[in-house]
Parts: sequence; structure tokens; C-alpha cells
Amino acid sequence: MVNDAPQFWRDERLPFVETRAIEDGRKLCYSLHSHEFFSIGAITAGTSTYINGDQHLQVNTGDVVIINPQQVHGCNPIGDQRWAYIMFYIDPNWLAMLQQENTGSKKTSAFIPFAQVISQDTELFSGLNQLYQVLTSSVCCHLEEQIALVDYFSNLPLRLGMASAPPLEINPKLERAAAFISAHCTESLTLEAICQVSALSPSYLIRSFKKRYGMTPHAYLVNQRIQYGHRLLRRGFPIAAAANESGFADQAHFQRTFKHLLAATPGQYQTPSSNK
Repeated sequence: MVNDAPQFWRDERLPFVETRAIEDGRKLCYSLHSHEFFSIGAITAGTSTYINGDQHLQVNTGDVVIINPQQVHGCNPIGDQRWAYIMFYIDPNWLAMLQQENTGSKKTSAFIPFAQVISQDTELFSGLNQLYQVLTSSVCCHLEEQIALVDYFSNLPLRLGMASAPPLEINPKLERAAAFISAHCTESLTLEAICQVSALSPSYLIRSFKKRYGMTPHAYLVNQRIQYGHRLLRRGFPIAAAANESGFADQAHFQRTFKHLLAATPGQYQTPSSNK
């Protein structure tokens, strides 16, 4: 029987990486969302839709999807067709160190976004699958895992290329609005407060914010709350505590929203597999 439940993997000795796999994603539906980490995944079976920013694509078996941090995205099934994938979530600070080491760039120590959002590179695809097997294997040692991770992700800048400029002109007022929402995401915010901080009118804020971040200020707030709760769950917080600390009215609301955005329940995320 094909498993339609997401399978998570992480290891406390490798805090900069975690993985997710699904054998049959035809029942999974993601709302548009973003992550604070860098994501890269391989479509291992079937076909699905793929939204990345303003790009609406279709991905097939053998494709690799690339999602920069905080980029609005979503993948969903097409009709009742089965599709499967593996996904890696990488701390952008760890990846930035590899970028700097392997490109020789000394201009910045910050993560530089990748230019591509999809790749048909067969070596990237097979390498990601091999890396997943190493991490989830019961016979591979910690050193082997470390070497495999560094080896694969060191090659990304050379194979994908990095963006030479930000995709959108930066508006400092919108940046202030987003930073304010992120910093106060667990609190009850008002439109007036966000407008005051950003010095923008309500209509301009909402219209421009959606264009820049791919979602309304409220959707952005909810997404930030889920990211906050996600971090708490990874640190071992009980679901009820994570819900409360993240600013949700109750655990049920947190669980519904978590599944709505991430196509997995908090309980599924909380109990990953481990090869150690």
C-alpha cells in the first residue's frame, strides 16, 4: 500500500538540515507559503503544479525544484494523479558559508539567492536522491553524512548559478513593514500599527505588500506565526505550548493552519524518523 503520509527526518547533530518525503502526494494541498530556510527537492514520480513567486510551472519526474528563503511557493497535485518527492530544508547561513568558500566571493557573508527555480540537471537529481539515502540509511555513519552534505551543496553554486541582483526593487518602507510583522508575529497586530511603522497608507501597503511578498500582510503574519511554531516544535515543544507561544487562539487553530500551509500535521512533523 502506498503511503500518503509525509515522512520527516532530522538529526540533532546536523541542525542545519532536515528532509521530508512523500510517496503519494495526490491528497496533499499546500496553500502559498514561505520558509526561512533554503529548500531543494526532487520529483521522484508523477507530475504536479509548481508556483514560485510569479512563475506558474509544471514539474515532472526527474525535475529539481529550488526555493530561496522567504520565497512564496506551493506545489499541488494535478487531478487525481499520483506524485512523489523528496525535499531538503537547509539553513541559509550554513549554505552561505559554502557559497563563499566555493565561489571565492568576499563581497558578502550572507546567503545569495539562486537564479533558477527549476532544473533538469540529471546529476543534481540523482545526487539529491543519493544524499537522501545516505542520511536516512541505518548503516551510514555520521562522518559519511557530513561529507555527503558538504559535497552535494558545495556544487550548487556552480550548477545553478546565483542571482546577480534582487528580483524586485527594494522599498525600505515595505521592508520595515515586513520586519515589524516578523518581529511581532506572536502578538495581535492592527493595520494602523503596521501603517504607522512603515509610513504607508493602508491601500498602498496592502497593494504593494502583496506584490512584493506574494501575500497580504495578514497572510504574511500567519505564515510567520507558523514558522515560529515550526521552530518550537523542532526544539521539542509540545504542540499546545507551540500553539500558545506562536500567537494562535488555541491548539486546534494552530493545527489547522499548520496543515493548511505545510500539508502535514504538527504531530507528523514532531515525530521524524532517524537512522541513529
